[in-house]
Amino acid sequence: MSTYAIGDLHGCHVEFVTLLERISFNPARDTLWLVGDLINRGPGSLECLREVRALGNAARSVLGNHDFHLLVLARGGGKLKKNDTFSQLLDAPDREALLDWLQSLPLSVCENNTLMTHAGVLPQWSVAQTELRGLEIQAALASETSGQFLAALFGNQPDTWQDDIDGIDRLRLIVNVLTRMRFIDAQGRLDFAAKEGLDSAPPGFLPWFQYPRDDDAQLLFGHWAALEGKTPQAKISVEALDTGCVWGGRLTALNLDSGERTSVACAEALACSDRAQSKPRW
Repeated sequence: MSTYAIGDLHGCHVEFVTLLERISFNPARDTLWLVGDLINRGPGSLECLREVRALGNAARSVLGNHDFHLLVLARGGGKLKKNDTFSQLLDAPDREALLDWLQSLPLSVCENNTLMTHAGVLPQWSVAQTELRGLEIQAALASETSGQFLAALFGNQPDTWQDDIDGIDRLRLIVNVLTRMRFIDAQGRLDFAAKEGLDSAPPGFLPWFQYPRDDDAQLLFGHWAALEGKTPQAKISVEALDTGCVWGGRLTALNLDSGERTSVACAEALACSDRAQSKPRW
């Protein structure tokens, strides 16, 4: 009986199935934690959603920024972007069932002091606070006004957490922290422009995991393919899981019991290489 945390799928269904075979995953015995961004950029977004949903209670996934992008597109009046690979999914006969399932997912999963979110956690947020703030988003997604919430979701402001922020500003910032964060400054202000490696940090900003926390929680995150699964100079217990499969890298599973990592390479080398040339990251 093992629990595995897997990095961003991004529609890499062939690699996902291969990885499950490589770790001898058995849904009757084992559990998967999926760090979000199940879809987009890769060729198998529809298949990835169907696969994860079919695993039922054997799979626990959080929402990533690309998952939110699909929900905004389908239910919040958003627009398709040039490099999106949603067409097959949006035309599927089980589209609404898949969207309902995706919209029901949480923004964090926590067990035995291990917390998984898509992008990370602000240093000043405790595990309990992170979970409660994620529940605020789940409530908005489950409400009768979820379409209005999704329509107003996108934006970069506010960019600094204050406990008294309320309304859509509060909800937007929670989503941005948990699904888009990379670099922050000492006050916890988010930067949204830098999306590459550590050398792209703006002056006065550091990766969020290079700030200390007041607890000893182990944090799991994806989102940041340019890190290649590494967290140099981390001040906390943290594991980066996005190893850039969709960009020509690898898809990685971390055994949470043993700490062992298992990876499979991008199966479609030419297609992955073509995607890596543009790297349209959001």
